[in-house]
Amino acid sequence: MCQSLVQMFGLLFLLPVLVHSEDSSWPAREFRGAFVATVANMDWPSSRHLTTNQQKNELINLLDKLQKLNFNAIVLQVRPAGDALYNSKLEPWSYYLTGEQGKPPSPSYDPLEFAITEAHKRNIEVHAWFNPYRARSGSTSSVGLAQNNVAHIYPQYVYKYGHDLWMDPGASVIQDHAVKVFLDVVTRYDIDGVHIDDYFYPYPVSGTDFPDSHTYSSYKTSGGNLGLSDWRRNNINTLIQNLSTRIKTIKPYVKFGISPFGIWQPGYPHGIHGFNSFTSLYADSRKWFKEGWLDYLAPQLYWQIDPPAQSYPALLDWWLEQNTHQHHVYTSNYASAVIAKHWSTHELERQVEISRSRDRKSFGNIHFSAKVFVENMHGMSDVFHAKVYTSPALTPEMSWLSCPNPPKPSNVKTHGYNISWTPDTSGHVRSYAIFHFIAEVFGLVTVLPKDSSSFAVTEIGSYVIVSVNRIGIQSTEERFTIGLSTSSVIG
Repeated sequence: MCQSLVQMFGLLFLLPVLVHSEDSSWPAREFRGAFVATVANMDWPSSRHLTTNQQKNELINLLDKLQKLNFNAIVLQVRPAGDALYNSKLEPWSYYLTGEQGKPPSPSYDPLEFAITEAHKRNIEVHAWFNPYRARSGSTSSVGLAQNNVAHIYPQYVYKYGHDLWMDPGASVIQDHAVKVFLDVVTRYDIDGVHIDDYFYPYPVSGTDFPDSHTYSSYKTSGGNLGLSDWRRNNINTLIQNLSTRIKTIKPYVKFGISPFGIWQPGYPHGIHGFNSFTSLYADSRKWFKEGWLDYLAPQLYWQIDPPAQSYPALLDWWLEQNTHQHHVYTSNYASAVIAKHWSTHELERQVEISRSRDRKSFGNIHFSAKVFVENMHGMSDVFHAKVYTSPALTPEMSWLSCPNPPKPSNVKTHGYNISWTPDTSGHVRSYAIFHFIAEVFGLVTVLPKDSSSFAVTEIGSYVIVSVNRIGIQSTEERFTIGLSTSSVIG
């Protein structure tokens, strides 16, 4: 198990670390994520008719803009509907890549592998986002399904429900297939996290119950004694607990997170009204968090601050109270509401400020969706760059995960304003962080990719460089001083 920051640095790094020396309090550790939706070509790729090079260039542009805005994570939708945005032997290539399900990109490339490589160059984590049970989205209802789509493999357990095709979470073969899909990606790709959104059992279609009566009857016949609603919830609980355990068995450093519907049940907390995800989606999201199955919870608090019926701060505080294992809460924020609901950019700015004000309890935000920032809709990028994400940040430390400790930077040298060091060869470094000691705190100056070996600072003073591993554990530090004529080797 990696050492904690307390062991590494003592009391100093338990204190809030500031990015600026003025009156701001932007944290040096904060999860700053953006959802990158592929369903309906929402965020990327923008069209199913793009060439391979166009897809690559579009993704590079997206990552460049997020890096410039000091984001440090994307939640990339890799399985929107029983399909794959990566090279899979279990499921067909996605319709959203090529316009034909099962047809690979040409010239051939692996979009997920490409995304990971390019994101990591920019110190951006990649959390692979899966829809566990949707077999076809309504946006492709007239499109043919590939022969290896789950609807053809297990037709008795895939139903038309509303405009979609939906897998039956109560069928063991469906559960097993979903787990294989998740673990295949964990095994073969250098992802930083596994992510599920709010779709478990589907959102209800008015007047139509989900058609799983034969699966439930089989359960009862075999001796099961749960009522229908409890049985459905137990099916989802089983999936979440199973994934939590098996992801860590394969790679104990891969993070597991879910962004459920933001209201667990109406009345929690008092005065909250709205859709009941516990009884309608059969999602006992509070249980998943309280049991410690999740490394982070990102409740979709897609409401404004002030309306009391769905109060952003009231719901955030309630979710923070459920965090019995002291894992992480990263609020999901509805950035697209500046278009869809005509919210002001100030609303989103205030929401991040509220999350930050719950110091040491709320650790960041994930914004839906990336397109708002990439296209600077209603000036969102300008606002966030100037007022919200003004400087880089490391992702928060997850000390309960397991990974090798990062070695400290070696052969650190200074010459004038330039710093150099020998790049890591251990494979245990994800990035380097340089801090500047100003006004009695170490302010984060920059975060650099693992292959970096030099950096030029702009001010004289005392500095620290550390290496950081993939779960946020920092190495012991190398301290150095930059002066007008500094030239030295540090350790």
